[in-house]
Parts: sequence; structure tokens; C-alpha cells
Amino acid sequence: MHSNVTIATPDAAYDRPPNDVVEQLAGLPVANIGDAMDRLGVLESRIQAIWPGARLAGPALTVWTRAGDNAAIHEALAIARPGDVIVVNGQGDESRALIGDLIGAKALAKGIAGFVIDGAARDADTLGELQMPVFARACTPAGPYKFGPGRVGVTVAVGGVAVSPGDVVVGDGDGVAVIARDQAVAVAAAAQAVFDDETNRRRAIPAPMAI
Repeated sequence: MHSNVTIATPDAAYDRPPNDVVEQLAGLPVANIGDAMDRLGVLESRIQAIWPGARLAGPALTVWTRAGDNAAIHEALAIARPGDVIVVNGQGDESRALIGDLIGAKALAKGIAGFVIDGAARDADTLGELQMPVFARACTPAGPYKFGPGRVGVTVAVGGVAVSPGDVVVGDGDGVAVIARDQAVAVAAAAQAVFDDETNRRRAIPAPMAI
């Protein structure tokens, strides 16, 4: 472990939402989830999938790191559990990529659901080939430093939203939403209702007239 990286819960044994709730949210559009939360909890629009079609959903394992440094991400990856989403406050820095395909491959082997980074990533094409979902503020080929400091398992600010360990993170082609752990059941039900209503309204729209 890096001596200047602090891990709040070394075994990552914080509470997580029920799997069925995460699965329900995973099957819903982020737009509907955002609507169900009164448009709150949606990350800034600059944080987007770095390869087309990426989707993710899972409980957050949070990281707070110095800009351009990924020592704390390595520590988070070591304790992450299958299905976790590693959520990183990289201070919005776009000059150095905090992860690339090597970390992505390690995460894939551990069953990690993906990454959300308020900072930069790299190796977008290879991460797409791996099908490792990564949402970030930017891409750059420049690599990171690995000195710290950093914190793992604390509440962080990412894309203008506070994220705590165990909150549910959902990402798709529109962006990323964060659902507080203690609100996950209620938000899942409300988002499902929004989705069902919009589905019924789409079905009621007349088909285009043939020419």
C-alpha cells in the first residue's frame, strides 16, 4: 500500500444495495432515473462514455486523488468487490489519464462493473474491445503519476454530485446518475414508473404515414 493513501474501510465491507435493485436500475435509461430524482443526482454532461455503447451499473467504491495521480485507484482496485463501480474524484484534471487498458484488464478480471472518473482516461479503443465501461471527463494519451496522496472509501464530489460508498451509479449513452444507497429502492420504483409511462406514450404515437 502507498503510505500516503488512506483506505477508510480496508476490506470494502460497507453496505451495498440489494442486487435486484441494482439490476432493475441497470435496465432503466439514465434519463428516466434522473427524472425520478427531480433531475438531481445527474453528473455534469462532460463526463461521458469513452467508447460507444458503454453502460454500467453498480455500487460505488469511491476514490479521491491528487490531480493526475492514480496511486489511490490501484489501492481501490485491490479491495474492490465484483460488481463495484470505481468512482474517482480526479479534481477534473484532463492533463493526465488516471486509467488505461492495463487497469481496465485487471478490473475486468476482478469482475468490476466499470469506472466513473472526474478526470481523464486513455486507451479508449482497447477498453472498448475489452468491454470495460469507462466514463470520464476527457481522454489523453499522457499517463499518470503514482505517488499519491489519495483517499479510498470516503464521500467524494464527482461531476458536481456527492457520491458515498455503496451509492448506486448508473451510466449509459446520455451520461451518469448517482442514487443514494438509502433511496435506491424508492428511486428504482419511481424510475420504472417513468419508463413504463413513456413506453405507453410512445406506443400511442401514430405510425408515420406511408408515402
